[in-house]
Amino acid sequence: METPFYVWVGTIIGIVGLLLFDFFFHVRKAHTPTLRESAIWSSIYVGLALLFGVGVLVFGGPTMGTEYFAGYVTEKALSVDNLFVFLIIMASFKVPRADQQKVLLFGIVFALIARTGFIFLGAALINTFAWVFYIFGLILLLTAGNLLKPDGHDDAGDSLIIRLAKRFLPASEHYDGDKLFTMVDGKRVLTPMLLVMVAIGGTDILFALDSIPAIFGLTQNTFIVFTATAFSLMGLRQLYFLIDELLDRLIYLSYGLAVILGFIGVKLILHALHENTLPFINGGEHVEVVEISTGVSLSVILGVLIVTVLASVLSPKGRAKNAISGAKRHATEYLDLNYETDIAEREKIFAKLCAEEEGLRALPEKFKRLIRNETEFMELIRRAHAEHDAALEREPRG
Repeated sequence: METPFYVWVGTIIGIVGLLLFDFFFHVRKAHTPTLRESAIWSSIYVGLALLFGVGVLVFGGPTMGTEYFAGYVTEKALSVDNLFVFLIIMASFKVPRADQQKVLLFGIVFALIARTGFIFLGAALINTFAWVFYIFGLILLLTAGNLLKPDGHDDAGDSLIIRLAKRFLPASEHYDGDKLFTMVDGKRVLTPMLLVMVAIGGTDILFALDSIPAIFGLTQNTFIVFTATAFSLMGLRQLYFLIDELLDRLIYLSYGLAVILGFIGVKLILHALHENTLPFINGGEHVEVVEISTGVSLSVILGVLIVTVLASVLSPKGRAKNAISGAKRHATEYLDLNYETDIAEREKIFAKLCAEEEGLRALPEKFKRLIRNETEFMELIRRAHAEHDAALEREPRG
């Protein structure tokens, strides 16, 4: 079904309007969003995406509607996985908490622009070369295999993009608010803020290499591909602050995404065989294979995600890993005065650290072995408590 030009124009204007609203009313003034603020706006953006999907269902028919929801759910799940890497990148560059919103919004805008380019390129290739489905399917199968590697996210902090940014874009040692340039010894130099934006932008391009083939495996309707991708990115900033305490808890998310991407990869290859024109496969004739419907795809995607999230949340190992990584992260954040300077916010960070320590003490013995010999971790916790005690002593006595 061909989408009218005025629908394209109206949709693009609406998406750009939402991004401008997000910048001027939330991100322009640096601040750390509260849990309530993040929850409200995450709900609003998800609600808008679902409302748009209902519109597609009503005006475009059940096929387009099902394709949109399947694409949106898949892209949203991949976006959550991307948040792990954003978290590691910002920790690597020690981005102040109040300025992380601007970095994330830049990443969203860059991702939307980059993926739009990939979408139209992919659509042109599909329309011209049916064998592109073989390549897309192979990319997804390789990505799925990569996600099964243990600690796949741990290498993100030392990724090639980050190393190149730090090497070829020398910057000042400290941030100057959210400025991209600052003055050091009378010279205009870059700030780490620009470096982290380059790292986030470069990483977004890599993300698109598996994101776009994944959604093209569910639909070849360019409008559905674009809108499902765009709405999956909208609200990602708020979602980051809403679930950053839970990201480490989703220990099985990579396995779930590996199953989903592997499933879509197989679906793409089956479709490629059905549309085959390559002379060395079945003499260039179409191969009679079973094709997987979009309805089945949506059911599989939702089922895998539900099982993945429940297994992660209810798993004792998930609770243990969450407490350990959370305590380490909050101790680091508390000790880094560049990260959060507001006293009230620092007290909240320390309170979270204490709560996680209580959780660690309540762990079964087999999980305590995860930290027993981690002297660096225990020293980090000790330093955080020493700094907090010193801060209390510095407070004026009434």
